[in-house]
Amino acid sequence: MSKKVICTDQAPAPVGPYNQAIAASGQFIFVAGQIAIDPQIGAVVYTDDVVKQTEQVIANLEAILTKAGVGFENVVKTTVFLADMNDFAAVNAVYAKYFPEDTAPARACVEVSRLPKDVLVEIDCIAVI
Repeated sequence: MSKKVICTDQAPAPVGPYNQAIAASGQFIFVAGQIAIDPQIGAVVYTDDVVKQTEQVIANLEAILTKAGVGFENVVKTTVFLADMNDFAAVNAVYAKYFPEDTAPARACVEVSRLPKDVLVEIDCIAVI
């Protein structure tokens, strides 16, 4: 895989742990949106805690990426869906532990009216081998 961060001062700087764009080549892996379901119990966990839900979502993404033979360093794009945009900073704090700003993927983050099973956060990603 080849991955290159694209950054220009002719566009707004990121307001979180992501980059403006990523150029990548290789085989793509499209990971479906993950929510805070613990695979051991098959149920949503931490129903009122967006930080713990984000940690579970990241753990679910990591398990899928690992099965595909890649890691977070291979992720080139994510989409974060929030039930409440006021949770943006809290989710970013968790997200930044896994995606350092200098190599973080491109990202979109949106507030939605409702998420599956009424979770607080959902994240999908695209990785490249």
